[in-house]
Amino acid sequence: MSTRDITAQLQDLYGVEVSAGLISNVTEAVEEERKVWQNRGLERVYPIVYFDAIVVKVRQDGRVINKAVHLALAVNLSGTKELLGMWMTQNESSKFWLQVLTELQNRGLKDIFVACCDGLTGFPDAIEAVFPEQRCSCASSIWVRNSLSYVSYKDRKAVAADLRLVYTASTEALAEQYLVELAEQWDKQYPTISKSWMNHWQRITPFFAFPNEIRKAIYTTNAIESVNMTLRKVLKNHRAFPTDESALKVVYLAIQNISKKWTMPIKIGSLP
Repeated sequence: MSTRDITAQLQDLYGVEVSAGLISNVTEAVEEERKVWQNRGLERVYPIVYFDAIVVKVRQDGRVINKAVHLALAVNLSGTKELLGMWMTQNESSKFWLQVLTELQNRGLKDIFVACCDGLTGFPDAIEAVFPEQRCSCASSIWVRNSLSYVSYKDRKAVAADLRLVYTASTEALAEQYLVELAEQWDKQYPTISKSWMNHWQRITPFFAFPNEIRKAIYTTNAIESVNMTLRKVLKNHRAFPTDESALKVVYLAIQNISKKWTMPIKIGSLP
């Protein structure tokens, strides 16, 4: 709730008028709690970590600008989801992600088996620098969605079927064969598709090293997208936050409510 909403609720329920300053002072306790949460120790190993962001509007220097709240949602060794932290920035870069990943490392995280991202700027290079042994994987659904954006409606079903052969292939070699066949079939009309997959092939190939149980967990970023969808519902009533801290407080409180529902472990089988 905004400060104005809280003031109105207190007036309506109890007939008490309180100042915005008092409300702000009271909610400072939330900020302290958030900082403790953000700096807590982490487990040494997380099999899967999803990285994504949600955009919020914040007042800065007399104008309203868009800033991104980046989230790191992990699946721990028992299969339970856990949000590792959140970071706000206006512009992504490899330097920004290097700071985020170094913070996670300093809090105790020593290894990530699979990092799933949605084309975050500078992220692959940063994570390979901090966790060189992990497998960085851009979810296959992202490449499919991006590829189909180049395709006319009448060809979309056929192209999607050929792409499905690529990302469901049992081995990397078979996937490469299907990608070549896709290029032969569609390059004349849509040359961007095969070129995009080939240019990013090293980011996609880790996907084929895993059994089907794990592929299902990392094929999409649905795990974190569902979090983002709930956060958007919470944030839609906030036209613009007065400060970065106020935005982070609201997101933090929403995350605490969302995490109460994370009781069913994700089935990820055995990692190779």
